[in-house]
Amino acid sequence: MIPKVFISYSWTSSGYQAQIRQWAEQMMEGERVDVILDQWELKEGDDKYAFMEKMVTDESVTHVLIFSDSEYTAKANSRKSGVGTESQIISNEIYSKVKQSKFIPIVCEFDDSREPYLPVFLKSRIWIDFSTPEAANENWERLIRLLYGEPAYVKPPLGKAPSFLSSNVSVPASPITSKFFILKQAIIQKKNTLKLYRQDFLDSCYSYADELRIRKKPDATNWGERVLEDCGKLKIVRDHLVDWIIIESEVNPSEEFDESVLGMLEKLLDLKSRPSEVNQWSDNWFEAQGVFVYETFLYIVASLMKTEAYDTLNLILTSHYLLPQTEMRWDNRFKDFGAFLGFSGSLQILAPEGKKLYAPAAELIKRQSDREDLPFSLIIEAELLVLLMAFISEDVSWFPQTLHYEGRASSFPFFIKATQHRGFKKLVKITGIEDVNELREAVKKGHERMQVDKWTTFFIYDRSFWESMNLDNMDTLK
Repeated sequence: MIPKVFISYSWTSSGYQAQIRQWAEQMMEGERVDVILDQWELKEGDDKYAFMEKMVTDESVTHVLIFSDSEYTAKANSRKSGVGTESQIISNEIYSKVKQSKFIPIVCEFDDSREPYLPVFLKSRIWIDFSTPEAANENWERLIRLLYGEPAYVKPPLGKAPSFLSSNVSVPASPITSKFFILKQAIIQKKNTLKLYRQDFLDSCYSYADELRIRKKPDATNWGERVLEDCGKLKIVRDHLVDWIIIESEVNPSEEFDESVLGMLEKLLDLKSRPSEVNQWSDNWFEAQGVFVYETFLYIVASLMKTEAYDTLNLILTSHYLLPQTEMRWDNRFKDFGAFLGFSGSLQILAPEGKKLYAPAAELIKRQSDREDLPFSLIIEAELLVLLMAFISEDVSWFPQTLHYEGRASSFPFFIKATQHRGFKKLVKITGIEDVNELREAVKKGHERMQVDKWTTFFIYDRSFWESMNLDNMDTLK
């Protein structure tokens, strides 16, 4: 449909009339807009007031463009001369039966306070700035789009409802979200109080997760459902910890940040252990926390790979962590990153009817992998890196459960890029091993030490961990 517009303006000066006419001609010739302008339409003997009223009320006129300057505003407000009569007709139409989007104010002049000259009846309406040649050029497309009903920005269609609404898991309101946004601003603005905000955020994460730890014998007829529900509730902590890791490792990496990550990981170990005040318990009481810690650890590794925080990765994969008080032995107070591994037999409820899952915890992690920035494929790659570090570490044990979901066509970009020397150098920062042959030998010893050949549930595609890690091709291209 071709827009049809009537132009309302004041005969302020001959130069101003010429400018209005030029804009009208540009709309007619360049934009295919049918313009009604008194300079073209009115002839000697015509009734100008009848003409004005007809144009304003004519249903075939799709828009009335009101070019307003100081003189138009003064005449409209005082109801003087032709503009006064015309504006009275327009205001009556605006306040009565015609839809308001028909009338478009075009501001051609501002007062000394940079307020637009607009009649009182138009003061509250959204206007377009044509006060200078530059402003007119900048807003020309906006006006034409408006006339054609083709705005630059269109409201998108409604998407699907969030998946968590159908998960049957009720996540209570938590202060974690508000504390995270405060922390985020502190990181971005590099505030001196960053340390305090970070600790406040981490404390809120720990408190929320700690409240879900069982402290007295539960009344649960279906334990798998209870574990599944608690894992769903803990997902908010996983996501906010990951958001923090990504932002601070990108914006403000520091030794203080590294120490905070290590401290946070130690607190996670607390969560998967028996609370000190509990004297009678069953190990499966803390199954959900064990899966949550395992999942969150993999997400943290994936996050640091994403932000290329390789020094931080080296730190968390080579450090030892103070065990919770209830897990300590007089000769064993620290544990390597193998402490973050978690299992769950109760989550076999996720298996299809008549079948058994090789790794129920990995199945849950797969189902909860709803982050677009960290898809499940990156979580699998993160665990492949963790497995590599377990191979080359003397005492670490690790069973890579998510790798049960590695397909025949799976590829791991971080390891593929290590074919090139510059990609391999990134891996060097994590492993600390600069010679690729030395790395290969360490991985072989790790295979033997961990008896990988007995892991019969893997390699259904005749593909080994060695091949997935691209070890034969590493550092072969310069």
